Amino acid sequence: MSDIIQLLPDSVANQIAAGEVIQRPASVIKELVENAVDAEARHITVIVVDAGRTSIQVIDDGVGMSDTDARLAFERHATSKIRKADDLFALTTMGFRGEALPSVAAVAQVTLKTRRRGDDVGTMVNIAGSKFRGQETVACPEGANFLVENLFYNVPARRKFLKSNTTELNNILIAFERIALVNPQVAFKLVSNGAELLNLHQTGLRQRIIDVFGKRLNQDLIPVGVETVMCRIYGFVGKPEAARKKGAQQYFFVNGRYMKHPYFHRAVQNAYERVVPQGEQVPYFIYFDVEPGDIDVNIHPTKTEIKFENEQAIWQVLSAAVKDAIGKFDLVPTIDFDTEGKPDIPVFDPTATAQAPKVNYNPQYNPFKGGGQSPRKRVDEQWETLFPEMSQTVTQPSQEPDLFDTSDTPADVLAEKSPAHYQYKGRYIMTAVKSGLMIIDQYRAHVRILYEDFLNKTASHTWAAQRLLFPEMLTLAPAEAVALRALLPTLETMGFDVSDLGGGSFAVNGIPTEMDGVGGERLLRDFVQQALEETHEASQAQSERLALTMARAAAIPYGQVLTNDEMDMVVNRLFGCRDVNRTPDGHPIQRILQQKEIEQMLA
Repeated sequence: MSDIIQLLPDSVANQIAAGEVIQRPASVIKELVENAVDAEARHITVIVVDAGRTSIQVIDDGVGMSDTDARLAFERHATSKIRKADDLFALTTMGFRGEALPSVAAVAQVTLKTRRRGDDVGTMVNIAGSKFRGQETVACPEGANFLVENLFYNVPARRKFLKSNTTELNNILIAFERIALVNPQVAFKLVSNGAELLNLHQTGLRQRIIDVFGKRLNQDLIPVGVETVMCRIYGFVGKPEAARKKGAQQYFFVNGRYMKHPYFHRAVQNAYERVVPQGEQVPYFIYFDVEPGDIDVNIHPTKTEIKFENEQAIWQVLSAAVKDAIGKFDLVPTIDFDTEGKPDIPVFDPTATAQAPKVNYNPQYNPFKGGGQSPRKRVDEQWETLFPEMSQTVTQPSQEPDLFDTSDTPADVLAEKSPAHYQYKGRYIMTAVKSGLMIIDQYRAHVRILYEDFLNKTASHTWAAQRLLFPEMLTLAPAEAVALRALLPTLETMGFDVSDLGGGSFAVNGIPTEMDGVGGERLLRDFVQQALEETHEASQAQSERLALTMARAAAIPYGQVLTNDEMDMVVNRLFGCRDVNRTPDGHPIQRILQQKEIEQMLA
């Protein structure tokens, strides 16, 4: 039998590596921009066409490469960052594996122009699908200029599974922001299809955060800083009033590298436990400086998962630093007692003597001695003779069918429901139906009602707009602005009037009449966060997401007291919906406490 194990060609091995390292256009930009930062660049420009599908160009003014280095950089595991295994535990650069450039070259057509500082001319290298096409001497600026065209041209399956241009551009912006936030000493520029999305100048850390996410965030940031023998922690956390349920900017960086760390995230959240409502999160930008030997970044190809040697101790330091920042800026509300009309509490005097309290009682009292009261009348035990109708009810159990029996319809249920309703704790509507007691969640029921109403209006184009007396201003981060621009055509058909002022600023001039009383700015932020979290592309799915977000914002809130007529309207309209059991996102709306169950509980 012949041998069956063989070495894979380099082109195949590079494509396998590219499957982990290069997942989408944002991965290419991340790797190339990190290389530019490692090359001591001070100005980095990224130009993308069609969200990176057609081309990605990264230009920097770093140290550049020689003719030999430019060719060797595209070989697997060729790197200038490390020399031996021990260097993995003393990393000071973003890259070190030597996999990024060969992975990019394996799934795209790459042209590199580079010139070292001090050289008269540079070199140009062409590679496509891991195949070397040529190298020649050219005149070019100092630094490096990577042009990546037709990404995944030789892997059609990977290209087919790319998302829409809006989604891919959002991912590019997120990757770009993570690098820009940790390198304020570098000027960055991002251009998409000829439009400048970001232009960040060299500045300080706080100003870089404001440049990326807008001036509004500036008033919500408080500094954090602590230095110990294990690590140095610095950065900014948000004030409690900046907390959001979704979309809070939360970033951890260690030694200049973005990381995800749920354990440290809990340390920050615990510091806000009593000052922020449950379920809401505050923004934070926290930077760690630790000894390279105390962390391991070589556990995942994306290098966002990092292992700390002193993780528990650093958790305690981080938690204490955030709590100290909150206390230092007097963000924890103080207890202010109202003393008007209250008795004075005397100051404690240790020399004063106090008398023991005395108890007055009647020593002649005897509870067993008759008090002259007339004896109670004995109740007749033959109560059936007094209440014959109750005797029949007990001896003959009800045989009513269940509410949702196969023969029942919503019309049948409404026909026999009670005309009187009861609201329990401002949250539930309770009403009697033929099979028992129906309990309805008033908020979820109203969400279902409004959701279907909004979809019907969208389908019939019957939305009515209401102009705002004073337009509301909205400032968004670049990724959020891209998401909102993609939603504008659909929002216009739903009665919104939003003007794009450029630079991530928008003016809300009008909202649908049905959303009166709901802030247009808050509503649009909810739309944007929903769009960033979802990946559906169809316009119908987009309309459904917007309708659900609007329904949640306009629905009856918990705690609102309803009249009987209002509760009756909610019940009637609910049973006119297509689905009376669940909300559009799958939560139960109502439950039935069966008549038999009630009888058993009171048996």
